[in-house]
Amino acid sequence: MIRISEIKLPLDHEDADLRAAIVKRLRIPDVQLADYSIFKRSLDTRKRGHVQLVYVVDALTTAGEKGILKRAHRDRGIRRTPEASYKMVASAPAGLTERPVVIGTGPCGYFAGLLLAQMGFRPIVLERGQAVRQRTVDTFGFWRQRKFNPNSNVQFGEGGAGTFSDGKLYSQIKDPNHYGRKVLRELVEAGAPDEILYVNRPHIGTFRLVKIVENLRASIVALGGEVRFGCQVTDLAVVDRRVIGVELADGEQISTGHVVLAVGHSARDTFEMLHQRGVYIEPKPFSIGVRVEHPQSMIDACRYGPQAGHELLGAADYRLVHHCRNGRSVYSFCMCPGGTVLAATSEEGCVVTNGMSQYSRAENNANAGMVVGITTADFPSDHPLAGVALQRDLEARAFRAGGENYDAPGQLVGDLLAGQASSQLGSVLPSYAPAVNLTDLGQCLPEFVIDAFKEALPEFDRKLPGYAMADVVMTGVESRTSSPIRIKRGDTYQSINTPGLFPGGEGPGYAGGILSAAVDGIKVAEALALDMLGQDAQ
Repeated sequence: MIRISEIKLPLDHEDADLRAAIVKRLRIPDVQLADYSIFKRSLDTRKRGHVQLVYVVDALTTAGEKGILKRAHRDRGIRRTPEASYKMVASAPAGLTERPVVIGTGPCGYFAGLLLAQMGFRPIVLERGQAVRQRTVDTFGFWRQRKFNPNSNVQFGEGGAGTFSDGKLYSQIKDPNHYGRKVLRELVEAGAPDEILYVNRPHIGTFRLVKIVENLRASIVALGGEVRFGCQVTDLAVVDRRVIGVELADGEQISTGHVVLAVGHSARDTFEMLHQRGVYIEPKPFSIGVRVEHPQSMIDACRYGPQAGHELLGAADYRLVHHCRNGRSVYSFCMCPGGTVLAATSEEGCVVTNGMSQYSRAENNANAGMVVGITTADFPSDHPLAGVALQRDLEARAFRAGGENYDAPGQLVGDLLAGQASSQLGSVLPSYAPAVNLTDLGQCLPEFVIDAFKEALPEFDRKLPGYAMADVVMTGVESRTSSPIRIKRGDTYQSINTPGLFPGGEGPGYAGGILSAAVDGIKVAEALALDMLGQDAQ
């Protein structure tokens, strides 16, 4: 197979046009092109109104490969297709009695569990929340009726926080071992559309993720693993600084010397327990801000011009950043085209926002986090969990500003720039449920954040005209952009002072999205398997 990069074609091209472009680049007769497959399809949007598709394809020819590569030696976009298949690093020996425990069923936990099951280690996967369908009922009950369940919500339950999101499946992590490809192939096997294997910036959407998550669970169970819901780990058993098991909320104890910690960025009670047990934890920077909503049609027009609405383009996204005079940076985060703003708290008396899109991305509004980076110097103390304390304070302020009934505080951009509270909505209707209470967001965000917004919004408006129009709605607070802690681990992926504990994913500070968390889950599973085999061989 030969890989060809940078094949550019117009949006409305035919399949024959792509084939002709391949033949032309390879300089072979059409009859010698036996087959081809699309490895990647992306967009070139640099010229507004002249968006092009950019392909990377793998071609199978009947011509001599050496001759093609020799003729194309000056074309750096033509090379032999690299090997990209994933290879297992270990296999459990027959008669192995110890079973590893995985805490959490988000992308890190489920992919750690899946890999361990595929290698024959029969993992026990524990989840404090509910199975994904019951979790969906509980979550919608909160949004529609304010019935809050602290263990079954946007943050906790099967699938993790990413289940209620845009289902984005791209990352900027370096991936020489093709872990990302392994994740995407497993997701397709579980029911995701084939296109996630080749489209640029693929996504799935919440409703489709539900069935995919269920199928991942079924695969783990079919391979000898076990998945248990309503099982919160409340203690870690440690002897001579090494893990020997876990204890559940009902008092059950599970003996094991190998525990994957994949609890997500909102498991604050688990962080506190680990700190009390002496596991090394350090504070980590994150970002805080709001969810900002614009008409999706406006974003489409800004990004695609007269080509907006083309079926291959879909709803447009954006990425923005501004470095302020006060040393802060304001940037867009987790942009959800054609989506909604979520009530995403995991604790009573707090308001937290996040964003979600369905696969169709067909809702009226675009939403994104507009956030400001903060450092540990902004935390209230030097305690390892000081970032958690800061998050709770902001979320409690938002709860009060929203009316103490889980409504979220909101403000229009025009009023924020004018330095006044909002009292009436304009043309943009907020999507957050239960509801938005218009007020002054200065009640729940630090002054330096508001000042940074005031400087950044006009700059963003220059890049995307209309971004700072007066009616745009900001809903607060966005406080869970990433984990406020890091559970430091060494080269073997184990806690640096508690062997047998394998922290992974977003919660311990090693990932920032579905794909990167799933990839980290694979890495952790590999390290755990090798450690188990090393101990078994001694």
